[in-house]
Amino acid sequence: MKPWVELAPDGPARPVVVSIPHTGVALTDEVAARFASSRMRSLPMTDWHLHRLYDFLPALGITMIHARFSRLVIDLNRPPDGGPLYPGRFETSLVPLETFDGEPIFREPPGPQAIEALRIACHAPYHERLGQLLDGVLAEHGRVVLIDAHSVASRANRLHAALEGDIYLGDADGTSCESWLTGLAAEEFRSAGLDVRLNDPYKGGYITRHYGGRPGVDALQIEMCQRLYMNEDDAEDRVEESWNTMKQNLVSLFSRLLVELERN
Repeated sequence: MKPWVELAPDGPARPVVVSIPHTGVALTDEVAARFASSRMRSLPMTDWHLHRLYDFLPALGITMIHARFSRLVIDLNRPPDGGPLYPGRFETSLVPLETFDGEPIFREPPGPQAIEALRIACHAPYHERLGQLLDGVLAEHGRVVLIDAHSVASRANRLHAALEGDIYLGDADGTSCESWLTGLAAEEFRSAGLDVRLNDPYKGGYITRHYGGRPGVDALQIEMCQRLYMNEDDAEDRVEESWNTMKQNLVSLFSRLLVELERN
C-alpha cells in the first residue's frame, strides 16, 4: 500500500502543489502493538480532517498529496536523518517517542533498524513522489508554489504556550519562498478576520525548508488552529458552520494565488 494518497487536478495542472503530511490515520500492526497505552490509539498530534478541508483543490487545477499513515508511524515532515528542526527546543522526531504533552508513545521504543525500515517504506516513497510532482510542474510552468498544510490544537503543550493566533505561516525566516507569497497568504487570511502570525512558533518543517531551497520552488507552511474548523476536544465533531467558513477562506486564498501566478 502506498504511504500517500494523491488527488490529481481535474483539468490542466496549475503551478501549485499542496502537501499534507500529518493527516494520515492508518497504522501498521507492528507500531500499534508497541503503543504504551490505549490512548495512543486515539492518535494524538493528528492534523484531523485536513485533507477533507482542502478537497476542493483538484477542481482549481491543484495537485494534492497527503499522508496515508499516522505520524505515530513515521513523521513525513522531519529530516530523514533525524536531525533537529529547532535545536535546543523540544520537538518530536522522525519516529516520535513522546507526544506534544510528553506522554510516552511506545512501551518499547523502536530501534534503529525498525526506524530505518519505516523510513524506507513510508518516508522515502512519499518524498520521492512529492519531488516528482514538483519536477513535473516545474517542467511545464518553470515555477511552482508548494503549500505544506497543517493544523494544531491550540492548547498549551511542550512545544508552545496556548496559541492565541489563528493562522501561523512559516517561511523559514524568509528563506523558503519569496516575500510576495507569505504576504499574499497573510493578507488574505487577515481580510477574513483571522489573526496571522509569522515564523513563531512554527517556521516550517522539513518539507518547507527542504523543497523551498530548490530553484523555482516557493514553499510556505500554513498551520491553522483546529478550533477554526472543529471541536478540539472531540476529533469526530466537525463544526459545520466553522468548517464551511474555513473552507471558503481557503478557496479564496488559492483562487487569489492562481490569479497572481497568472499575472507574473
